[in-house]
Amino acid sequence: LSRSLIFCVTIKLILLIKEVLKLMTKFKRHTTEEMNNWEKKQATELAKIRASQHHLIYNLVAYVVISIIEYWLAEISKSQTLRADAFNNLSGIISTFLLMMGLHIAQDVDDDDIIGARLPSGNYQAHMGSDQRVQFVRWRYETIFSLVTAVVMVAIALSVIIDGIKSLLNPASRVVPQPVALIGAGIASVIMLVVWYMNRQTGLKLKNAALLASAQDSLSDAFTSIGTLISIGGALLFNLRWLDGATSIVVGFFILYSGLKIFFESSLNLTDYFDPRAEQEYRQTITNIPHVVKVVELKAHYNGNVVTLDASVMVNAKMTILKSFQLSEHIENVMREKFGIIDTDISFVPDPHSF
Repeated sequence: LSRSLIFCVTIKLILLIKEVLKLMTKFKRHTTEEMNNWEKKQATELAKIRASQHHLIYNLVAYVVISIIEYWLAEISKSQTLRADAFNNLSGIISTFLLMMGLHIAQDVDDDDIIGARLPSGNYQAHMGSDQRVQFVRWRYETIFSLVTAVVMVAIALSVIIDGIKSLLNPASRVVPQPVALIGAGIASVIMLVVWYMNRQTGLKLKNAALLASAQDSLSDAFTSIGTLISIGGALLFNLRWLDGATSIVVGFFILYSGLKIFFESSLNLTDYFDPRAEQEYRQTITNIPHVVKVVELKAHYNGNVVTLDASVMVNAKMTILKSFQLSEHIENVMREKFGIIDTDISFVPDPHSF
């Protein structure tokens, strides 16, 4: 009897060990797949960032050419409005350059922390979470540089407005611009419309928020140049000495509005603000997934151009660790496929009614 019992126990132990090894193998395979998926997602996002950075080079060249032409012709024609538009495009040079710097930093995928500390040596898989966190922080540099750009735009706008007011208060400085100013405004209008179209098309193709924002800025700059063209033409046509200075003030306020808008949007992103309507949609989607009793807490985050999500989900208290792990992976896949969320972290809370 004892031999039979020992034999049965031995068989059960062997089967149990085999089951444990099977689960460990399955978990290791899954973790490897997760690592590979993360590397693919990171590579895809980095490819978009590189393409966006290369595209911004054309923006930078366009802004430099326009600013030089407009400022040179403004000096010749004595047009304050054209000069203000040149400063507006100068802010475009600064914003594009800073954004390119931010995108360059976002491409750094070395296993260093932000302050330069090395991550632990060994298996990359062992510290994959740390690498993700560091990379998410790097992608926020894009937002930080956008904030710096906004501050520069506000400073330029105030300078343009003050110069325009001084001109209006001093009648002796009022002049009708020379016709050559029309050439500068016309060139700027055409080039900025081309830049807007290229930014918009590429931004939609890459699904890159930075390029789409640049497209909006380019369109605004194009309208500003068109307004400058109309203003200079009106001053020449009707011999209005005050119109040029007054329009330069309007252009200054337009730059100020654009700068403040970028400032507030970037500030909200950096303070971890997220659209509550989008969060509610995320919450409803997770709630509708089988085995989820309710979503206790949910918070979405912007990390540069990507969205990550943290959520606490209530489930049956008797759910096994394996089942909860599988459920978290299913939720992450659903959120990625439906909303393009690059990373979803799920924590579980037991349902008190299931004890």
